[in-house]
Amino acid sequence: MNYQETLQWMFAQLPMFQRVGESAFKKDLTNTLAFSKELGFPEKKFKSIHVGGTNGKGSTSHMLASILQEAGYKVGLYTSPHLKNFTERIRINGKEIPKRKVTAFINKNKDFLEKQQLSFFEMTVGMAFDYFANEKVDIAVIEVGLGGRLDSTNIITPLVSVITNIGYDHMQFLGETLPEIAGEKAGIIKEGVPVIIGEYQAEVASVFNTKAAEKNTSIHFASEDTTNYTTDLLGDYQKSNTKTAVAAIKKLQGFHISEKNILDGLQKVVQNTQLKGRWQILQQHPTVICDTAHNKEGLQLAMNQLMRQDYQKLHIVLGVVADKKLADVFPFFPKNAQYYFCKPNIPRGLSAIILQQQAAEFGLQGKTFTSVAKALKSALKSANQQDIIYVGGSTFVVAEVV
Repeated sequence: MNYQETLQWMFAQLPMFQRVGESAFKKDLTNTLAFSKELGFPEKKFKSIHVGGTNGKGSTSHMLASILQEAGYKVGLYTSPHLKNFTERIRINGKEIPKRKVTAFINKNKDFLEKQQLSFFEMTVGMAFDYFANEKVDIAVIEVGLGGRLDSTNIITPLVSVITNIGYDHMQFLGETLPEIAGEKAGIIKEGVPVIIGEYQAEVASVFNTKAAEKNTSIHFASEDTTNYTTDLLGDYQKSNTKTAVAAIKKLQGFHISEKNILDGLQKVVQNTQLKGRWQILQQHPTVICDTAHNKEGLQLAMNQLMRQDYQKLHIVLGVVADKKLADVFPFFPKNAQYYFCKPNIPRGLSAIILQQQAAEFGLQGKTFTSVAKALKSALKSANQQDIIYVGGSTFVVAEVV
């Protein structure tokens, strides 16, 4: 198989949560452990930092990688989902895994993958760990895919575990209450491995404290730190992520990282890691901003920041996935904006007409479009130079415009 055929096989044959939803979620690590054994336990051949949480885990992971790169280390970075290209998920020092490596890995292991019926995510985690081991990275930053306790990445024993925060997301898998969700996220806390919690939240702090005590390890809430750091990532929500990343770096043993490395790393996240889609300004006059915030907590922060911008008129290109609880997020959206409703180009995407109808119940008015591109094109045509166009609601909407 060539690269395109390999990707088509991966996407088509095996379920993938980001595209199809609940049917792809496996509450079991059996497959991942079997694949690890087949590959010779690659996760034991490199050091790692494990990053989970509801919001900010992607940005925090990229910050950590950037700081470590500034300190001169060879740094693996595994994140999900990708925006444009599958290879974005697996990087070393900002460079994506070569397409030929993806093809060779799948061709080599195809019989095992088919026999074991591995999910898209399980095989991708195996690919990342195998690549990092073969390339002999000094350390890898591994972002949790979904949850924590039963996530495929949770076969690693990291030097530091990080949980950014807890919010209501993927409740059909993780639980209906914040303590239940926190319990799943806390599953990445390992025996004797220090844990950093990004935000102190009274309703879940005891869950983390209890788990840390069970695992005989230290716990630190980064939000209690008084030093503020700046970053080249523009979203207001990054203030919390910078504290989380710095706290994790300061807990890391066996690596020499100076204060200058930290400061430089935080200022060069995009340059060092190629991160996209986090309050990314695509153009000026009119200003077009895209952001991957997609759940209640993330969208509330994004909308608060949007309302503080200077503009003559606000245009919002909006698309979501079908399992989104819109009643939880629509109250944060401004009523005085012009909306352009669209459906991201994935099976899980919510119909633009249904989105328009539900938005109208909250006083949000606009037209529907058959694609994200057409919605953005219409917004650009309607906007004047002093206007702002915000594109978001889903990672998959942003993926179609960056």
